[in-house]
Amino acid sequence: MTDQKKQIPLRLSQKLYEEIAAWAAEDFRSINGQIEYLLTLCVRQRKKTGRYVSEELTKRPAPEN
Repeated sequence: MTDQKKQIPLRLSQKLYEEIAAWAAEDFRSINGQIEYLLTLCVRQRKKTGRYVSEELTKRPAPEN
């Protein structure tokens, strides 16, 4: 049996779409590929730590000077 991918509709804000598109371009991926890659990382992180998001994502950014 082949590994078929499930298609789902996804709605994103324009800003989030643009940010993901720029990130995908930097990583030489399609937007769809980038979203799949990021979701895969999140699922692996959750399996590893039992948390939904990395502690790095929940830290407050350092103030800009």
